[in-house]
Amino acid sequence: MADDAAPPGARRPDLATEDGRRRFIGILNSRLPKKRNIAQGLVRNERGEILLCELAYKKEWDLPGGVVDPKESPATCVRREISEELGVEWPVGQLRAVNWLPPYRGWDDAVLCLFDLGERPADVVAGMTLLAKEIKAVHWCPPEELGEHVAPYVARMLGSVLAAGPGTVYLEDGLPRA
Repeated sequence: MADDAAPPGARRPDLATEDGRRRFIGILNSRLPKKRNIAQGLVRNERGEILLCELAYKKEWDLPGGVVDPKESPATCVRREISEELGVEWPVGQLRAVNWLPPYRGWDDAVLCLFDLGERPADVVAGMTLLAKEIKAVHWCPPEELGEHVAPYVARMLGSVLAAGPGTVYLEDGLPRA
């Protein structure tokens, strides 16, 4: 692979030097696949309901969060997204799931990191300032009604996470790897 990484006719970088190694990494970065990363948060209230966002740009409701920006960590993404879109500043807790998502509705595959955002009182939604261009409304949803509102992969992921209890789970398309 190393010899194939240099463009045709180009001299291979000198890997014995720091500059050469950096040039080689640049070549690899320009050619290796880039995977979309998503970071979302799981928020529950005192009744065990899950906070979902009714989005302005798609039919299904979704968990708070979004696409991780370049050079941004998934945890930082969740914190930024909930601040921008919900107007709240909450600490980002434990990683609950790493979920590989296969291609879906025209999107390439992705990796979703789900973080615990803790339990919040149900009335916390009254104090939120929603980013109208992205979020129409927020709703508390009982776990048994998730399938009526979210995309199938979100329902599978949340079902797997809730069934697993505390800790972190690895999932593929919302389900434990067989």
